[in-house]
Amino acid sequence: MARTGIGIDSHAFAPGRRLVLGGVEIPHETGLAGHSDADVLAHAVADALLGAAGLGDIGQHFPDTDAAYEGADSMELLRHVVGLVGVVEHVDATVMLEQPKLAPHRDAIRDSLAAVLGCTVNVKATTGEGMGFVGRGEGAAALAVATLA
Repeated sequence: MARTGIGIDSHAFAPGRRLVLGGVEIPHETGLAGHSDADVLAHAVADALLGAAGLGDIGQHFPDTDAAYEGADSMELLRHVVGLVGVVEHVDATVMLEQPKLAPHRDAIRDSLAAVLGCTVNVKATTGEGMGFVGRGEGAAALAVATLA
């Protein structure tokens, strides 16, 4: 029986940080603030997988109050989650980001996620059309849907 989960994450932009999405560093003047590397896409995918498996959420497994996860590589956290949930059938994800444009990086992001997940991955991007924190360029968000076999 297939099981499906949904994950969402958001982080504010912060100076002096790298912008990492789906394990790929994207050239930009600011990155995202967070306890780990703040990879909103990897976090949303991890939450979707945990939800599909009925295993809680990313904060339960990797609390931001735990110094062990400070500066953590979110793709390594995602790799750990894959080990918990079993076979991943498919992931569909959307990154909400005003700048930079993700089209030049979409294939690299998709390939990076697929290598960790072991399944087909679809990555989309959208802007906030000038509305909300995404539209004002204050941060980024991601939404993912994952299906487990």
